[in-house]
Amino acid sequence: MRISVVIPVFNRRALVGRAIRSVQAQTRPPAEIIVVDDGSTDGVARWVRENFPGVTVLRSDANHGVSHARNRGVAHAREDSIAFLDSDDEWLPDKLERQVSAIGEAPLCHTDEIWIRRGVRVNACKHHAKRGGDIFEDCLPLCVVSPSSALIRRETFDALGGFDESLPACEDYDLWLRLAARWPVAFVPEPLLVKYGGHADQLSRRYWGMDRFRVAALDKLLDTESLSSARRRAVLDTLIGKLEILAGGARKRGRERQARQWQDRIERGRRELAALENAA
Repeated sequence: MRISVVIPVFNRRALVGRAIRSVQAQTRPPAEIIVVDDGSTDGVARWVRENFPGVTVLRSDANHGVSHARNRGVAHAREDSIAFLDSDDEWLPDKLERQVSAIGEAPLCHTDEIWIRRGVRVNACKHHAKRGGDIFEDCLPLCVVSPSSALIRRETFDALGGFDESLPACEDYDLWLRLAARWPVAFVPEPLLVKYGGHADQLSRRYWGMDRFRVAALDKLLDTESLSSARRRAVLDTLIGKLEILAGGARKRGRERQARQWQDRIERGRRELAALENAA
């Protein structure tokens, strides 16, 4: 297994060096490291070229979003497996070595992680717990695979069509959900990734109502994936729950038209659920 590492970056010159050094320190080094500068204005592309001459740097003149940056990096990659690393995260030294040993025939292997928020280590909530095998229903409420922990086969990534560039956020939730709908995954139950949170530029702070994007991903899943009746029911239950939260939030903010749109989708979901129950 030969690995290409893709690191998307946008205006994080002060942080990306830590990420790159953690890749270079791997006990099983990757074949190549690709940094994709997604239209930064802080000179990060030039800085990486000057300080890490062995790293490939791709530069965009405009900010197209993290999905576009990751997809572009994969398109440029030469190897049969891809590992992603966000520019503000870092790997422990044996991360890739442990994953290569664990992946077997699985299309993807992910790992446990350490969370640091504003310089303090925090414990993950139970709903963030990770595992391997059939994780489809685990993936429905929220993203349970961190992109920075993912080692994915290139053929799998291509078969899924990569990250959905129409989603400004929750693009990872969408991709891993589609993957888990088709295949079980491998997992290393050791924290081999350090995730740093609390930045002002994180996507979760940029957009209100992140469940909007998860709803779009769930609707796409229902439209495009061949799901068993049990899985369709699970998707619809999750979808309706998220729509109810969005509709309630819209009403509180006086957005009645939007609330009615969410409510209409809730009613359609309930009708589909009833049809599945009647057919059972």
